[in-house]
Amino acid sequence: MNLELLESFGQNYPEEADGTLDCISMALTCTFNRWGTLLAVGCNDGRIVIWDFLTRGIAKIISAHIHPVCSLCWSRDGHKLVSASTDNIVSQWDVLSGDCDQRFRFPSPILKVQYHPRDQNKVLVCPMKSAPVMLTLSDSKHVVLPVDDDSDLNVVASFDRRGEYIYTGNAKGKILVLKTDSQDLVASFRVTTGTSNTTAIKSIEFARKGSCFLINTADRIIRVYDGREILTCGRDGEPEPMQKLQDLVNRTPWKKCCFSGDGEYIVAGSARQHALYIWEKSIGNLVKILHGTRGELLLDVAWHPVRPIIASISSGVVSIWAQNQVENWSAFAPDFKELDENVEYEERESEFDIEDEDKSEPEQTGADAAEDEEVDVTSVDPIAAFCSSDEELEDSKALLYLPIAPEVEDPEENPYGPPPDAVQTSLMDEGAGSEKKRQSSADGSQPPKKKPKTTNIELQGVPNDEVHPLLGVKGDGKSKKKQAGRPKGSKGKEKDSPFKPKLYKGDRGLPLEGPTKGKVQAELSQPLTAGGAISELL
Repeated sequence: MNLELLESFGQNYPEEADGTLDCISMALTCTFNRWGTLLAVGCNDGRIVIWDFLTRGIAKIISAHIHPVCSLCWSRDGHKLVSASTDNIVSQWDVLSGDCDQRFRFPSPILKVQYHPRDQNKVLVCPMKSAPVMLTLSDSKHVVLPVDDDSDLNVVASFDRRGEYIYTGNAKGKILVLKTDSQDLVASFRVTTGTSNTTAIKSIEFARKGSCFLINTADRIIRVYDGREILTCGRDGEPEPMQKLQDLVNRTPWKKCCFSGDGEYIVAGSARQHALYIWEKSIGNLVKILHGTRGELLLDVAWHPVRPIIASISSGVVSIWAQNQVENWSAFAPDFKELDENVEYEERESEFDIEDEDKSEPEQTGADAAEDEEVDVTSVDPIAAFCSSDEELEDSKALLYLPIAPEVEDPEENPYGPPPDAVQTSLMDEGAGSEKKRQSSADGSQPPKKKPKTTNIELQGVPNDEVHPLLGVKGDGKSKKKQAGRPKGSKGKEKDSPFKPKLYKGDRGLPLEGPTKGKVQAELSQPLTAGGAISELL
């Protein structure tokens, strides 16, 4: 990635739609890793689809949850992924293997999960109707963060850019700044509207660079603050926002807001329609409105960490917004001209001669003399865009890309394995005890993996009957609940089902029920010979 060659004088925000990513199932939430090479998408059927963002292809599918995935976050080195689903479970995943490391069960639905930006042993969880919880993954312990008012537990929380502080906000507009290690209160202030009225805090988002953060509130105004000023003001301070961003014409409420990778722009997704508003942070002026398909509702927005690219989700599809790339051929040579039709070229005197006889020998001075110096082509300089301001080197163990397994046409015909006769005789000798193993190998699924440790998180005074906002859609509750989750019978064995060849080409994917299903599994170990056998099974 030639990040140094990116146009630095042009506008650094997307201007038009640049295609969509079809995740097979309904997409609900998305997040980029720290370098923007992989995009994780949480789906309605509980799967996490990881896209290679450079090739725009699916790199991995993790059958993560049974219920819809409502929140995702990458670890700093990109090797781990933490997810939350609408059935109140928080899980940590190993991205390379797709295995679950550990699970946490909460009493109420989870609104947000976030890794500590510098310590991937800590995860911040925001349950509904509860104070935020900080999990320590190594010993499965948890700390409930202090809140301003015990009666108001509609609290959102976020780590700051380096994880030194946790910012929490409640429905009465009170922001608390807590020291991450000790949970001590270091600063606080109240977000007020024009009069002394307070407004509920919907979300707190931090920029990847600089000390700025934004607060999305129920009064439909996005306030941008400087974190250093907040800490200087201390407890019960009255800091003034750097910018107040809003849609004065339509009074649009905001579903999701975030900063650009360089922290210079802010994008906000409308809660009414698929529309993205982009402001310049320093001036506060609206620079672009991107309109998606009419009638669609926006679910999530994510800005690429290093490029002017935005991913937005509506109606289960991930839309990509980027700049219009115009080919500029004159960049290769200043005197380059584009011709409408062929022109006969007139060769100048001695233009293509190997040695110019008429040329006099100039003295080597300045730039010409420097050509004789040796150029270092072996050492690699760290890319500034990938390094934090307090770091000099890139993370050498970072997971930037995922290896993609090739699609095998017929996985049973293994050209490198032992001959089929030898396999059959060895299977016969194993006896009845290996019957299950044979079924699973013919099924194409791997042997059962080690079950992850599940920890129940007990929270005092938290109601157990809460419904996640994703499921509790007014007027459409029944249909929504029907869609949510994976259909009965599928337990996540078919990991990469869209890419596997179907077993029966005659049928149209009819669901197998009861005794028929058992019959098919029993027959799987024997090769299917004729079409009659298939019809007999069905």
